Amino acid sequence: MSEFHEGSPCVHYGTPVVSGVAWAPSAWARRPTLPAQDEAELTPDQRPGAIDAYMTATDVVAQRLFERAEHSEGSAAEVLAVTASMATDKSWRKETVRYIEAGVPAVQAVVRATAKLIDSFERSGGILAERTTDLRDVRDRVIAELRGEPEPGIPRTDHPVVLLADDLSPADTAGLDPSMYSAIVTEFGGPTSHTSIIARQLGIPCIVAARTIGQIAEGVHVLVDAHTGTITTGARHCDAHDAVAHEAERLAAIRAWHGPGRTRDDVRVELLANVQDDVTTRLAAHSGDAEGIGLFRTELYFLNTQVEPSVDDQAVLYGKVMQEFPDSKVVVRTLDSGSDKPVPFAPLLEEANPALGVRGIRTTGHNQEFLPRQLDAIRLAASSVGHEHVRVMAPMISTVAETQWFAGLVHDRGLKAGIMVEVPSVAIMIDKFAPLVDFVSIGTNDLTQYVMAADRMSPHLAEYTDPWQPSVLRLIAHTAKVCRETGTDVCVCGEAAADPLLTCVLVGMGVQSLSMACPAIPPVGARLASVTLEQCQAAAAAIREATSPGEARHFARTQLPPLASAH
Repeated sequence: MSEFHEGSPCVHYGTPVVSGVAWAPSAWARRPTLPAQDEAELTPDQRPGAIDAYMTATDVVAQRLFERAEHSEGSAAEVLAVTASMATDKSWRKETVRYIEAGVPAVQAVVRATAKLIDSFERSGGILAERTTDLRDVRDRVIAELRGEPEPGIPRTDHPVVLLADDLSPADTAGLDPSMYSAIVTEFGGPTSHTSIIARQLGIPCIVAARTIGQIAEGVHVLVDAHTGTITTGARHCDAHDAVAHEAERLAAIRAWHGPGRTRDDVRVELLANVQDDVTTRLAAHSGDAEGIGLFRTELYFLNTQVEPSVDDQAVLYGKVMQEFPDSKVVVRTLDSGSDKPVPFAPLLEEANPALGVRGIRTTGHNQEFLPRQLDAIRLAASSVGHEHVRVMAPMISTVAETQWFAGLVHDRGLKAGIMVEVPSVAIMIDKFAPLVDFVSIGTNDLTQYVMAADRMSPHLAEYTDPWQPSVLRLIAHTAKVCRETGTDVCVCGEAAADPLLTCVLVGMGVQSLSMACPAIPPVGARLASVTLEQCQAAAAAIREATSPGEARHFARTQLPPLASAH
């Protein structure tokens, strides 16, 4: 076989977040060049029209993004809805209008107002700093609308490519066609960034935090190994062919898998779906892979409404979800608002670091009647559709007192109560929390963020927010061990549950249930079917010696056979 050369082989390294292998030419996604700032000043009589044009443009962009959210599923819909709300953000609009009233043309006013807001976000840190990529994307879309130009975004292609970018917005990522975009590699982003979450939902191999890919030219053939986190240029054709062939074997094993989840030696592992509305739930039910719902995010129903839905209205919405899995477990998470998910009818004060502020269960201090009404709606929905397997859990629990209070409210309504293990205080003292509830669900995205003191979507901290961080894995192992001893069900519902290799480690720790975006279930199910419980336990024991995420991945692989050769 002839060999393919594009210079000497050069390997770039990043953090793998969605497993897979791809071999294709590179295509760069680049943001449009910002307009010059030396345009002539608007005359007073031109300014009202410019303001109207700007407001119309933001409405059009927001509507387009909301429509995409409605036609998307899983996390893609949620992040698109949040991004859409940024297009009509009051503070951004007010600042832009102020510039236009001073005579700055609309396009230049958008640039200046955005720059000011981005500077404020970056100085604030936390969740706000994570939203700068989304804000730049909204800026570029509004500018294009003002100019009458097509929306900016990813490069068009008529053949498969490896998509390279500094970072991608949710709107860009959610629209990717997996048949044309064989892999995604970004310079920034983290394992729980919007790009990573949506790529996993779409099943596109993805590597983030690959700091040196800026050296890769447009059109150069790239071999992406998103199992190990390597991006190779100048690879020999035969090496690329072998890698792609092995990947084809792995994909064939995934396509051949059928649930329910179990290890090779027939140990049951519950594989559940993360959903957010009746549409995504219907897709999960029709896939035939999900055994139930491990995380029903309720906040999407509230992000775009100015008035709190009534108990009866909420019950109708929840009932539609429950009906799709009438005889299976359905775990409802109470409203996880605040931080990057503001609810219009329950505004919160601005905070210097919202990720460490009023969010999740903590919002009840500002709106004390909402949670009881939501619990009433969940109970009414379960009763109306005759569902007997509904469970309710609270996000951002931090103290034993919160747990006692929440569990009491849920148990008084005849439902099973659980908490999310996201705050380190809960994982450390899980022996005090577990006996108070019927189940716990480990949210690895936030748990990693708080353990590592690193914003989980910061483009500069991907190495810290990797769920393979040994300190995070030790806390998960401790939580699982204590829950086994207390007889408390334990599930993992963060993005770690969608990592086929990591799920073997989690099962080896004693995790009984895994909940993930529906497209991730077959890869996880096939991987678990290729290993025994003993091998999983060996992998869990091996990673205890790791001192870095890379070591942890390596130690796990030494105990687990590759999927393609496991049978």
